Amino acid sequence: MKQEQIKTIIEKLGKEYPEARTELIYSSPFELLVATILSAQTTDKQVNRVTAGLFKKYNKPEDFAVLSEKELEKEISSIGLYRNKSRFIIQASKLLIEKYQGFVPDNREELMKLPGVGRKTANVVLACAFKQNAMPVDTHVFRLANRLGLVRSDKVEEVEEQLMKLIPEDRWINFHHSLIAHGRKVCKARAPLCQNCILADDCIYYKKKRGEINDS
Repeated sequence: MKQEQIKTIIEKLGKEYPEARTELIYSSPFELLVATILSAQTTDKQVNRVTAGLFKKYNKPEDFAVLSEKELEKEISSIGLYRNKSRFIIQASKLLIEKYQGFVPDNREELMKLPGVGRKTANVVLACAFKQNAMPVDTHVFRLANRLGLVRSDKVEEVEEQLMKLIPEDRWINFHHSLIAHGRKVCKARAPLCQNCILADDCIYYKKKRGEINDS
């Protein structure tokens, strides 16, 4: 894809979603860390329903570190994979106390040492809590980047690397949020609303759908 086409996509998304941001509700880097761990294979809306009550009771590593897994499981049982997530959050809380004086580290390498924290979760915390330029790749970003033709890869880390090369660094965070907003509203996984899409003229997926280009 040519730079002019990429610039057009960035500008259209920026204009359509000028206020795009994470939908997770949090008041500290630690709360965002917990919310992001909980969000795996779960909607942000469901996470917010759970954390609305959870964070009133527990909102620091010291609070979670003394809980048993069963205690935390009861609090988050409406969330998918809640048993694993309960274990991860408690273990991560203990490690934050032991190694980081209870503070969430602000670099990817250290974040990814925490149980339950992969590259995407680390990038979300860096981008949203610490305002560091990062390109988190969730299912929406992965899907749209490939459909639009910005990247061609079935590997998440390759998608991240390719997007970071294509998108100006100071636009990474906004672009990430805009892709997610567009994925939720228009470019849905099973039934994309191509007829309502501001990017239809720029989209490889749509052009293939209409038979304008082939897969070769």
